[in-house]
Amino acid sequence: MVDAQKDAPFKSAQVESLVVMKIVKHCSSAFPTTATGSLVGMDTDGVLEITNAFPFPTLDVSAADGHQADASSLAAAAPRAKANIAYQNEMIRHLKEVNVDANNVGWYTSATMGNFINLSFIENQYHYQRENDKTVALVHDVSRSSQGALSLRAFRLSPEFMAAYKEAKFTTESLQKSKLSFHDILIEVPVIVHNSHLLTSFLHQIPAPPESSEIPLPASLDDIRREPAPLPAYPFFDTLDVSIDPFLEKTCDLLLESIEAHYSDLNNHQYYQRQLAREQFKISQWQAKRKAENAARLAAKQEPLPEDEWQRLFKLPQEPSRLEGMLNARQVEQYSKQVDSFTATVTSKLFAVRGNLLPE
Repeated sequence: MVDAQKDAPFKSAQVESLVVMKIVKHCSSAFPTTATGSLVGMDTDGVLEITNAFPFPTLDVSAADGHQADASSLAAAAPRAKANIAYQNEMIRHLKEVNVDANNVGWYTSATMGNFINLSFIENQYHYQRENDKTVALVHDVSRSSQGALSLRAFRLSPEFMAAYKEAKFTTESLQKSKLSFHDILIEVPVIVHNSHLLTSFLHQIPAPPESSEIPLPASLDDIRREPAPLPAYPFFDTLDVSIDPFLEKTCDLLLESIEAHYSDLNNHQYYQRQLAREQFKISQWQAKRKAENAARLAAKQEPLPEDEWQRLFKLPQEPSRLEGMLNARQVEQYSKQVDSFTATVTSKLFAVRGNLLPE
């Protein structure tokens, strides 16, 4: 992974604060449906500057063909839809007319509890990164951001995975030759939120809180009316709550679902191995029988029968793609890291009150 970072076309993604606000507003308004949009900007000295963003048009589900189409699946596939590609090119053309950065540098999507590593995400990023290597996928986790801390991460596909996905060969033999694992699917790029000089000047002009915690008492009623006394900060007791975080429970449920999906994919591969072993046993029996027949025919001075006829009589089962299993494993790793981050605060609180819980 360190070598991949060195060979990357850019080292970090610098996102303007206005772009962050646009992404947060779009993803929050569309929650729980997946929200997607396009990113524009430019690459400067190894830093991918994202200066503008616009959402993709939403598609009416009732007007869509097929009963299996829903809002989330349609929105997740929006970045590579032909209509949205034309819309994106038209928006970039208009941005060029007003002399604004109009280079496509990727796309963004919303997520819930880190649940974004799927085949649709891979196909979207491959669609962008195949045309331009200097593109990135921004993932905004609406559920994590609702806790008070912004969750905005940037990802791109590794060169090894891009080559494997181009060949569309994710068999056991090909993965062993390329030594590709689920760790090598995505490369996370550091995200830097950048403010303009005008906004920075405004932030510096905001009055700072008083340095002294002691408030002088007013001498008369006129002093109170002229200079109202500031109220002290209200104590925040939520940090002392030792109950289990509901986001931790939801993440554990999603983790169990991903593990079940991983075992289901593993069972499918084991079924393929049993079918392959059964067919290979039949082929070996047929070849042994054919060799015995040819030996008898040679003894009778007759022409031997072809021994490669088994390729027409028997059909070996096709190995299922291991891509789904790799994505499930990567998603399990993502959930495990989230559980680790959640349990760190809960465990420290439980150890803090442990002395009062145990009998003396």
